[in-house]
Amino acid sequence: MTDRTANRMPWLIIAAGSLITMLVFGPRSAIGLFQLPMLQDTGWDRSTFGLAIAIQNLMWGLSQPVFGGIADRYGTGRVLAIAGLLYGAGMVIMAHAPAPLWLHVGGGVLMGLAIGAGSLGTILSAFARHVTPEQRSFAFGIGSAASSAGMFLFSPISVELIAHFGWQDVLVIMGALMLLIPLLAFPLRGNSTSGRAAVATFEQTTGEALREAFGHRSYLLLVAGFFVCGFQLAFITAHFPAYLGDIGIDVRYSGIAIALIGLFNVFGSLIVGSLGNRMPKRYILSAIYLARSVAVTAFILLPQTPVSVVIFAAVMGLLWLSTVPPTNGLVALMFGTRHLGLLGGMVFLSHQVGSFLGVWMGGYLRDTMGSYDIVWWLGVALGIFAAIVHWPIEERMVSRPAMAPAE
Repeated sequence: MTDRTANRMPWLIIAAGSLITMLVFGPRSAIGLFQLPMLQDTGWDRSTFGLAIAIQNLMWGLSQPVFGGIADRYGTGRVLAIAGLLYGAGMVIMAHAPAPLWLHVGGGVLMGLAIGAGSLGTILSAFARHVTPEQRSFAFGIGSAASSAGMFLFSPISVELIAHFGWQDVLVIMGALMLLIPLLAFPLRGNSTSGRAAVATFEQTTGEALREAFGHRSYLLLVAGFFVCGFQLAFITAHFPAYLGDIGIDVRYSGIAIALIGLFNVFGSLIVGSLGNRMPKRYILSAIYLARSVAVTAFILLPQTPVSVVIFAAVMGLLWLSTVPPTNGLVALMFGTRHLGLLGGMVFLSHQVGSFLGVWMGGYLRDTMGSYDIVWWLGVALGIFAAIVHWPIEERMVSRPAMAPAE
């Protein structure tokens, strides 16, 4: 095999994984658009809807390390097939939920498990095993950009479909679309011994990998910082459409805003993925979190109009999932790819604990205090905290006895 062949990007794997991330993250990112029509038809309150999406985020976070570990051992394709089936079932149950309990089961538990199985952590771990370390950050950027493209496509489509067919039928249609995921998963069927990961020589048990990671200061800082990412993004995803309605901005701008976040996140993810091999990843992450806090502060303090909504959505889009390539890149750099699905999943569990709090607090505080303002300002403070904790992270492989050269 020539050097040129060995260094060629595995485009079939990247294309299949990218299409799956579009399908997984598209409906999930548009879920806030279903809130108002669902509550209008059912008579439930925002706390009920917020709790369902909070459960979804928590189940996503709790299940991702489990599914990541299963993919590491038994193959990514099998895990992704499970994701498609769970996703479809969850959306159908959510569409026909006769009581809040079933909304929480379908839209919360089943969809959360599905997203955990088909998440970026699962996909990017598969990418990492089939590319060189130099290609890793760019491949991660492509995967993250694809999830954003799903957001860009599904948000305006959801608005139009809900207007013409109703929210229930749209959920069923999207649920059927999830059955494409098991078919697309075939090229990603390998496990942690596949591709370039097969050359790794340092072996660990799952327990040893977890003890090593949670005894590492930089990993703990990464875990703490990613909590903030989840809090900020989940709150906006679930509550931004309702927030715009509260301040008197036409509902059409909800779909436009979510679509713009998705569109500009494509550029943000690709740019950061490219920068990840040229600049320290910790500095990139600090800059992203600080910029988010500045953007939210400006949006809250300045006059809120359709124009400011569009500008805010574009700026947040650039900063949205652009945290994913450097975060996953740091985990792979510190610990290699052997347990990347598991260790990346543990980082993401922190993200989803933040997501649970962001979504639930958004609904609860809006119902009890009549305003989302305190949640916005809490997100600003947490963004500054995240910018600080990422700064001292050490970007190097952990020291191991008789360790082979890094992958």
